[in-house]
Amino acid sequence: MIDRAAPRLPRILAAPLIGAGLVGALAGCAAAATTGDSASEGSAAGGAAAGGAGGASYQDGSYTGSGEYQSPGGQESIDVKVTLRDDAVTAITVTPKASGGNAKQYQTAFASGISDKVVGKRIDQLTDVTRVSGSSLTSGGFQKAIEQIQSRAKK
Repeated sequence: MIDRAAPRLPRILAAPLIGAGLVGALAGCAAAATTGDSASEGSAAGGAAAGGAGGASYQDGSYTGSGEYQSPGGQESIDVKVTLRDDAVTAITVTPKASGGNAKQYQTAFASGISDKVVGKRIDQLTDVTRVSGSSLTSGGFQKAIEQIQSRAKK
């Protein structure tokens, strides 16, 4: 008779060891993320700490930009105002410019939902805003406006 329980014993013992190894690896990643590597920081506090140490890439202040994009109804645009402190967005206002139809509806939805997505983030992290409140085309104009603002605010 073959005892099949014996080969399972090493697997049972290996599971806690594998789990401990994963915890150690994750702890190492967490430690690396808190060392001030601005490329990996996602919080406003992290961005402010990196920028506040004299390494800020952008001047504090309020900046405006305008972005155009193509919608099914034609060329549309939005205006964006961003307030920066230590490279982080502290306030944002998006002003819809569409005169009516679906574009106005989507721009209004985008404007009402964008603050939750970007306030507290570093301005360099705003390149991945692709869809806000159901509006995907408006983000193209938003990205162009952010590029203008980044250019104007650069030190």
